[in-house]
This record gives sequence, structure tokens and C-alpha cells, in this order.
Amino acid sequence: MAPGGVAAAVVAEGAEAGQRRRETGAALGLLGPASLLMLVMLVVPLGFLARYSVNRFDPTELMIAALTPANYLRFVTDAFYWDVLTTTIRVSVIVMLVCLVLGVPMAWRLARSVSRWKSALVVLTVLPLFIGSTIRTAGWVILFARGGMLDVVSTRLLGLRHVDLMYSEAAVIGGIIAINLPFTILTLQSVFEGIDPRLEEAAGAMGASPARAFWRIVFPLALPGVLIAAVLCFILGMNAFATPLLLGGPRFHMMAPLLYWAFATDNDWPFAAAIAFVLMATTLGLTGLATVVIPRRYQPG
Repeated sequence: MAPGGVAAAVVAEGAEAGQRRRETGAALGLLGPASLLMLVMLVVPLGFLARYSVNRFDPTELMIAALTPANYLRFVTDAFYWDVLTTTIRVSVIVMLVCLVLGVPMAWRLARSVSRWKSALVVLTVLPLFIGSTIRTAGWVILFARGGMLDVVSTRLLGLRHVDLMYSEAAVIGGIIAINLPFTILTLQSVFEGIDPRLEEAAGAMGASPARAFWRIVFPLALPGVLIAAVLCFILGMNAFATPLLLGGPRFHMMAPLLYWAFATDNDWPFAAAIAFVLMATTLGLTGLATVVIPRRYQPG
């Protein structure tokens, strides 16, 4: 290469490197405020919470500075707390599966709809989100309680026995599903809309049924988004508070109400902090396991 060509290449490479540095600086400038806010609002409180979790509880002084694993040992050695954790995981998994079973066909239908009523259907899906979860749960109380709507329909219209679902696991699962399902549908709808419908048309032209085209083509392509929707639904279920408290009653225990009772009723801040970290670690651990195991099902070979 001629000396002039070498010089031009060096100049072009330097200009490209300078452009990359400017783009990197601009990106850092945009991410800086958000990162600082996250550091202040999330990481710092978690640091204090971690410190509280290894302190010692005293009925008189409430919290004494220490470095003891007693709070975590209390949780892992007591069968009651293990039962609360397994109940929370079971309810969250059931809610997640039901939301996926109901949400996938609804979201796919919304994504492929060309009707003029599509916007109205999306609004109807989003509409429950305009109402607070506590208010919606109060509505479920009216529906599930003895003398409520289900009980009236069962006894007076159908002539069957009384229906009283209050303070049961079924009521809690139904209430959490009602809260999580709109999030699942909206997440999945955006995923399906990002998949070219011509792929399904091509599969149909080659003789594949709509169901086969969906499961063999659309679903594998949508799997990352389906996994995101499942993770979102699972996390919301693991951290549900108002619904287990109102529909489950004092005898049905899940992790979030248990944490609240330890903090506000017992004033045991160190143990409440330990419960918070156990809940967070369990949620992140199961979520991470799902993100690793599930996609392998659809890897080539």
C-alpha cells in the first residue's frame, strides 16, 4: 500500500476510534443519572437491610448491633417458616402456569387481530390496572365470601350447597391471577406482534395446521418473551401482600405478610430483614434457574 493510503487508513481508524469514544461518553452520560438513582434508592437500602439481618433482636432495645447468623438459622431450622416458603413458591408457580395458559392464546389472538375492536380489547385488558390491587382484592372478598355472589348463585339459582372460598389457598390463587393476568397478556402481546405473521402463512402453505405452526415456529421464537412474562408473573406472585392478607386470612401464610408481621407486629427488625433476603434470594434463584434450564429445551440438537 502506498504511503498516502497508509496515512489515510490511520486517519480513518483514529476518527472511528474517536467516534466510538464520543458514543461511549454519551452513553455513560445518559446512563449516569439512572445508575446513580438506582445506587441510592436500591443498593444502599439493601446494604442497610443486610446489616440489620445479622443484628440481634432484644424485646427491650429492639435491635442490638451484632454479627450473628441467628436470624437465618432461625428461618432454616423452623418447619413453620419452611412451610410458609414452600406455600409461597407453590402459589406463585400455580399462578404463573395459569396466567401463561390463559395469557398465551389471548395475547396471540390480540396480536394477530385486525379487527377495528382491537383497541377496545386492549383497553379492556388494561382497565383492571387502573384500579389498585387492594380495591380489586376487596371485590374478590365480596365474590368469595359466604353470602357473596358465588354463594347466592350456588344456593338460590342452582340449588346447590353454600360456597365459601374465603380464607383458602384457592381464593388467594384466584385473586393473584386476576392481578397478574393483565401484565402477562400485555407482555406476551408485544412479543407475538414482533414475530412476522408470514411465517405462519408459509407454514400453512406447506400443509402445517395452525396449532402445529404455532408450537413449532411461533412459540420457539416467542420463548424468550414468554420466559420474561413468566418471570414477571412469578416475581409478582412471590411478593404478593394484599391478596394473601385479605383473601387468605390469619391462618394462610405467605412470605410478604410474614415479613410485615415480623417487622410491624413483633418489631423484630433483624428477623424481618433476614426474611426479606430469604425471599429475594429464593425469587432470584428460581428465576435464574428457569432462564437457564427452559431455553435449553429449544436449542438445536
